[in-house]
Amino acid sequence: MDIARYIDYTNLKQEATKEDIVKLCQRAKEEKYYSVCVNPSYVSLAKRQLEGSDVKVAAVIGFPLGQNVPAIKAAEAAVCVSDGADELDMVINVGALKDGLTNFVLEDIKGVVNAGVPVKVILETAKLTDSEIALATELAVKAGAAFIKTSTGFMGEGATEHAVSLMVKLADGRIKVKASGGIRTVEAAKRYIELGAERIGASNLS
Repeated sequence: MDIARYIDYTNLKQEATKEDIVKLCQRAKEEKYYSVCVNPSYVSLAKRQLEGSDVKVAAVIGFPLGQNVPAIKAAEAAVCVSDGADELDMVINVGALKDGLTNFVLEDIKGVVNAGVPVKVILETAKLTDSEIALATELAVKAGAAFIKTSTGFMGEGATEHAVSLMVKLADGRIKVKASGGIRTVEAAKRYIELGAERIGASNLS
């Protein structure tokens, strides 16, 4: 198993500097990771650093709370793609999902999908019941997203075996699953891949 090709190598820290992003990209090239995942302001820098390599650039949208209005998320997505993002990881509006505002959440996701690159929909599973995870999965599928993703890693509990197993079952081959949040070892990454995750978000693997 080539673990490197599953990894979105991530630095989304508020205090991340340009030097930190350059180092992130350098290691991603050395290790041949699938992508780097950065905040929107660093997409252009990451794209320049990775020029000539196979490593893609992913940007986060509405991060980490997901509470931006849909028009802002859509605009942020469009700017990131213009700056060179190959993929987008967006946070859903958890409150709207819990309120049963399914059309609002659907259109929120669609606005980001419309930017034209693969979208990973961050569910923040620690904040959701299993039935809410099921609803969010259906909305992500309907909106045309490429992945459902466990978590931001900023809101308490990240990926768990229960959440990933449930998401893989709910996805049923219609959408891919990304495990993210608190994954710090190669062994943990392998376990989530064995459970069916097709991408792993990690900021440090040992």
